[in-house]
Amino acid sequence: MQIAIDTSTGTASLALVKDGAMLAELTWRCGQDHTVHLLPNLAHLLRQAGVTLESANCIIVAKGPGSYNGLRVGLSTAKGLAFSLDIPLIGISTLEAEAYQYAGDGLPVCVIQNAGRGEIAAAIYQEKGSQWFQTAAEHITTAKALCEQVKDRTIFCGEVTAALAGYIKETVEENAVIISSISHWRRAGYLAELGLRRFQAGDFDNPATLQPLYLRAPAITQAKHR
Repeated sequence: MQIAIDTSTGTASLALVKDGAMLAELTWRCGQDHTVHLLPNLAHLLRQAGVTLESANCIIVAKGPGSYNGLRVGLSTAKGLAFSLDIPLIGISTLEAEAYQYAGDGLPVCVIQNAGRGEIAAAIYQEKGSQWFQTAAEHITTAKALCEQVKDRTIFCGEVTAALAGYIKETVEENAVIISSISHWRRAGYLAELGLRRFQAGDFDNPATLQPLYLRAPAITQAKHR
């Protein structure tokens, strides 16, 4: 059984997968309360599925980009589980996990995340044949700069606000396919599916060196001393 953990943003998700099939999945709004919700919800999910933590053979975690607090909680929990259970750990890009649910459409998938300061984090993926590619790496940009890159019909998903959706439609016009806000939630089941591919290939991360993917340094200043 594989456990997938995503606490990248204010929307968190967990999934339990065994033999390529979903056992249980939970997605919820947690705000900044990742520490409070994560382990109790994992225990609840294990009970619902009728399995034990010890039956896990891999931990799959969303490594960012995302909030500093959320990523720290998710990765530290994932590392602790991997160490204590002595099982592999696999880190997957949060943006890739969100984009992957639209892979079957065959179009480029541009996934967007709010980065604050009037900017967005974005990456673009596409499935061609049976291969899933990243065509633009995770980066900080603006809506204007991102729309200027779009030359083909593209799916836009993620944290696309009404204002941003309107701007994209106005700028990109018929090349924009906007996913509705109701259906855009990240689901840990897709994170698990991406991680399972690497698990089957024996491609693991080192728990001691796996780090969150921060696209911007934290806004921390040195304390002033008299």
